[in-house]
Amino acid sequence: MKGTSRDDTPVLITEAELSYEEQFAARKRKYMVMMSMRIPCLVLAGIFHDTWWLALGFVALSVPLPWIAVLIANDRPPRRANKMSRYEREVLEIEAKNRQVIEG
Repeated sequence: MKGTSRDDTPVLITEAELSYEEQFAARKRKYMVMMSMRIPCLVLAGIFHDTWWLALGFVALSVPLPWIAVLIANDRPPRRANKMSRYEREVLEIEAKNRQVIEG
């Protein structure tokens, strides 16, 4: 066929979670990024030492970073809720509900 390009990216056909190694690598990456933000905060606090409120803000930002980084790095991705596939039948009426009863 002319003019059509085929997309060769793989299609996800499973709901399996990432492997433990991939999860661990992603958590390590998050930890390293957060901890690498601490040094620039402290350097900026040193640069802005004349503006005390700005320097204090950078120091205050850098203090909880190790704690937050450890919490985020140790957190696993949330587990997916397994939804049960159940058969639900469609209720069909055989006859009308309002009917006349003759007693004799």
